[in-house]
Amino acid sequence: MRRRLDVIDQALFQRIAVARRPFGAGSRVGPWLRGLSRAADHGVLWFGAAAVLGAVGGRAGRRAALRGVGSLALASSAANIAAKQLTRRPRPRLDPVPAARRLLRQPITTSFPSGHLATAAAFATAVAIESPAAAAVVAPVALAVGFSRVYTGAHYPGDVLAGFALGSALATLTLRWWPRSSDVPPPAAPPRRPAPALAEGAGLSVVVNSGSGSGALAADGPEDTAAALRELLPRADVRICGPGDDLPALLTEAADRAAAAGGALGVCGGDGSVNLAAGLAVERGLPLAVFPGGTLNHFAMDLGIDGIEATAAAVTAGRACGVDLGLAADDTERRYFLNTFSLGVYPELVRVREEFEARLGKWPALAVATARVLATAEPVTVRAAGRDRRLWLLFAGNGAYDPPGFAPTHRTGLADGLLDVRVVDGGQPFARTRLAAAFLSGTLAGSRVYHAARIRALDLEDLGDADRIAVDGESVPATGALRLAKSHRALTVYRPGTD
Repeated sequence: MRRRLDVIDQALFQRIAVARRPFGAGSRVGPWLRGLSRAADHGVLWFGAAAVLGAVGGRAGRRAALRGVGSLALASSAANIAAKQLTRRPRPRLDPVPAARRLLRQPITTSFPSGHLATAAAFATAVAIESPAAAAVVAPVALAVGFSRVYTGAHYPGDVLAGFALGSALATLTLRWWPRSSDVPPPAAPPRRPAPALAEGAGLSVVVNSGSGSGALAADGPEDTAAALRELLPRADVRICGPGDDLPALLTEAADRAAAAGGALGVCGGDGSVNLAAGLAVERGLPLAVFPGGTLNHFAMDLGIDGIEATAAAVTAGRACGVDLGLAADDTERRYFLNTFSLGVYPELVRVREEFEARLGKWPALAVATARVLATAEPVTVRAAGRDRRLWLLFAGNGAYDPPGFAPTHRTGLADGLLDVRVVDGGQPFARTRLAAAFLSGTLAGSRVYHAARIRALDLEDLGDADRIAVDGESVPATGALRLAKSHRALTVYRPGTD
């Protein structure tokens, strides 16, 4: 059977070789296809496409870029490390086009399946899952890459088809642990809480963080965002935190002004900015107005806030709710988290990302940090319940997250009084290999290296060699003992649609 398929594949390859002779010397098509094939080497073409999607595609584009890059990595590993080692099929030998003959002078490498097409199909399928409009642009490019690989003599048609099937299947498999945005259920409304209705924003002090990611600030810039807020809430005090300003100091001043006016504190930025504002709001007994302006805006999305207009309407109507705050208290400081806490691999990833972010931008820096940290990471040792435990990662969510496994994406409630604790055990034999296999197969929730519980508090008696923690995506130092707990419905936050 395999021999018969090889004969058919070679016959198709010869037909394509004959058909492309008119596109040889003097043709513009041949050089264009060869250039396209080279552009797809090592996924460079797709990383560039992901950067564009992340920059200009809005929330759907950012999700498409993230899923695309993740799917590309899976497909590249599966095709180039696993599948090619099993098949070891040599590349085509017969090719009359001069450029392709130069290719054949290189050492013979394994041809089946096409790694280029596995990554191209994985990226295009992942983009289609999140953004069909973007896929209409990406998919024809992926198909052209497939044709270019046969045209240049790098692959048989069967190699390309197999790579396409492998990449598409792996991208679709990501839905097992990362549901598409339309599959995410709407968040449950926390209990309503009294809050002042601030007509035209009177008494509201807002800080717009110009250093936040690519959310509301990306389209127009901080000045235009501030102008839009002033138009929506003309009596609000709106100020911009510029690159050289001290965000915590500006938020503290804004909180003091709001407290004196009997109003509310507002912040436009990402989850890190909202975290700072939430602590100040709780300390002064102020309601908080969250205007999404970061890269992912997890807290705002879980509240059902999809833009600054929604928050402005809630502020003027006095619609608010009470939500939980997570607490992480060590020997030196008491920190709040609105979304997540973690120790182990993730805080180091955040630290390295921040190191490169100023030079590369957030998304390229995240890719560099992920590659560096995963290549060198080791478990950390912490003490809990009188025992030393080696952990790759400890995650605690402020409220119950879905889906199960170690890629939680959303919450269906924000006032349940529970911590969603998930641990990846680094003390099991072959823990790294078992973790990777369980993650790739979507079976992490049932793996012996993974443990999960929903509890009200967790005490870590000694952080051992885990000298950093991450709260709401920000990496900070930590020492000694650590207690994770909840402050139930401690924060009053304006929320649209709360009746």
